[in-house]
Amino acid sequence: MKVVEVLAESKKSWEDAANEAIAKASRSVHGIKSIDIKDFEAKVEDNRVTKYRINAKITFQLD
Repeated sequence: MKVVEVLAESKKSWEDAANEAIAKASRSVHGIKSIDIKDFEAKVEDNRVTKYRINAKITFQLD
């Protein structure tokens, strides 16, 4: 197993950002087994959350 760290963001939710991280990682690695979200962050503009950001570790199996 190997782990990569991925940063991702979404305008919808942290869950959507996690799905974005998986989609981003799957472009270059295969056999993704899990995601461990290390940090949650949000960008705020005009007193409203405009972007949800995560820092995640994605585990995948080596070929």
